This record gives sequence, C-alpha cells and structure tokens, in this order.
Amino acid sequence: MDLVEIKFYAAAREAAGVPHVHVQPDSIEEIIASLIKSSGELARVLPQCSYLIDEVAVRDRSIQVKGGSRIDVLPQFAGG
Repeated sequence: MDLVEIKFYAAAREAAGVPHVHVQPDSIEEIIASLIKSSGELARVLPQCSYLIDEVAVRDRSIQVKGGSRIDVLPQFAGG
C-alpha cells in the first residue's frame, strides 16, 4: 500500500523537527489527529494550519487521502 507524504513548512516544520513524514492513507482529519497525538509542538501548530492535498486546498477535512498523495502543511503567515 502506498503511503501519504506530509510536507511541513515554516513553523510546522520547526514543530515537527523534520521536513516530511509518511503515514497510512486515511481522512485528512484522522491524519491530523494522529500527528497532534504524536507531538505537543505539533498540537500547538497544526490546528492553525491550512492543508493542501496534491496542491489543492482542503476545506472538508473528512476527505479521504489516497496513498501516493502529498499533504502540504502551511502555517499562518504574517503580513499581507
């Protein structure tokens, strides 16, 4: 089974301590929940992030993420 790649950017990368991880396919909501359980720092950052699945913005977090996909984790950026 193909895994899902999660790429962290900026503050999310700092909180994760790594640039990317691989996880089992699941809903975006479940993937985020499992990442939050794994790290106190991620628990602080992830709820404020935006997510892209294969470069498409996620609005519905119940969406199932297929193996081989990539999730980009984008923290809020300062500025305008």
